[in-house]
Amino acid sequence: MLTSAQCRAGRALIGWSRDQLADASKVAVRTIVDFERNAREPREVTKDALCRALDAAGVEFIPENGGGAGVRLRK
Repeated sequence: MLTSAQCRAGRALIGWSRDQLADASKVAVRTIVDFERNAREPREVTKDALCRALDAAGVEFIPENGGGAGVRLRK
């Protein structure tokens, strides 16, 4: 499950703007802004689209494992 912090951090790792993520994921910029600000929780299908776009760009998602969920760049 994608968190707003993972979305922000994933974009930062690959140097993407919200507009670039919106283009890659086909998700509205306003939805991304609201999600990253914790103003609104998007539907799971929307979060899946964001995950797929970030994953395709090289972001690897680290699940909650006692130390908190996170992201890193894939080698």
